[in-house]
Order: sequence, then C-alpha cells, then structure tokens
Amino acid sequence: MLEPSILILDEPTSALDVSIQAQVLSLLADIQKKHNLGYVFISHDLQVIGAMAHRVAVVRNGIVVESGDVEKIFANPSDDYTRKLLAAALES
Repeated sequence: MLEPSILILDEPTSALDVSIQAQVLSLLADIQKKHNLGYVFISHDLQVIGAMAHRVAVVRNGIVVESGDVEKIFANPSDDYTRKLLAAALES
C-alpha cells in the first residue's frame, strides 16, 4: 500500500489556476520518475493530457471510442467524436 506501482488520478488539476496547475503537474512528473509510477490520469483538459500522458483513451458515454499514443491520436484522430473534442479544445 505504501509503495504503489500505479495511481489513479481523477481530475487532479481541475479548478486550479494555470500556475498552480503547472506546479502540480511538475510535482506529479517528478514523483512518477522518482518512484517509477504509472498513472491513470482522468481529465477533461486535453492540454493536461498532452503534457502528462503517453497513451490516451477517449471515452464517450462510458465506452472507449479511441485509444493509442497521445501524439498519434491528437495529430490524426480516427473517431468523429475525438475529432470534435479536439476541435472544441482548440477553440478554447
């Protein structure tokens, strides 16, 4: 229990201002490297996902509609829902 190999983080940076969010993400990255941790990182913030994740799963109505390497999915999404999600994030 005191030395997990994986942590589930559900919206760990939501409602934080940008500077605090960056500090939290940096801390999480440092902890991950130091302790060789894997994260299941749940977030609606695609910038955070892009910064933290190696792989991503896009979930719609509880069903995974697309998954794979973050760079590949973000650059060339194959699912229509993923394309709309990424387009909406770019508008923000």
